[in-house]
Amino acid sequence: MHSNFESMIRTTITPQKTIVNVSLSVPENYIGKELEVIAFTKKEGLEAEEPAEKKVSFAALSIDTRGFKFNRDEANER
Repeated sequence: MHSNFESMIRTTITPQKTIVNVSLSVPENYIGKELEVIAFTKKEGLEAEEPAEKKVSFAALSIDTRGFKFNRDEANER
């Protein structure tokens, strides 16, 4: 089984200005194929956001079940 990433190119850079020229040496099997180049910070998506404060409430519910008779056959009917 061959991995789709056996010739993958990966490099990291630290830009010192807003315009950066990047040059890549690509393997022979990449020539003539469409390549996708993406850029993101190494920790992008990993920074933990502060969890939103949850508001919890408990409401009591009381039902009068006196006089209720459970019918199992009726409950299981489709």
